[in-house]
Amino acid sequence: MNLDPTVSNPDLYNLIFENDRIRVLEYKDRPGDSTTPHLHPDSVMYTLSSFKRRLASGGREVDVAIDAGSVRWLDAQNHSGLNIGDTDTHVIFVELKEPDPANGAAPDSAPLGPSTA
Repeated sequence: MNLDPTVSNPDLYNLIFENDRIRVLEYKDRPGDSTTPHLHPDSVMYTLSSFKRRLASGGREVDVAIDAGSVRWLDAQNHSGLNIGDTDTHVIFVELKEPDPANGAAPDSAPLGPSTA
């Protein structure tokens, strides 16, 4: 299974820029839409719309509500998601291609969802 979100969920993720150091993705969905499992490397997430979603990975689930205009850090992680709100989701991800050499955590054991740190 290819865990690249632009391959596993091409109707929701769109590649908008890439070079040798970063990749920028646009994500859009509607209430009730879900993603299949996919991988995000360490990323910065900029939310263009407020949304509520449920993220799941390895038997863990977390509900996330983020306001439009928020910027969050996303540790590398595998997850699937479900829009549990009543608004469309519109997000920009800036994915880093260089892994954090100090972070030995595998994407399956990283904190699930975005953080403010």
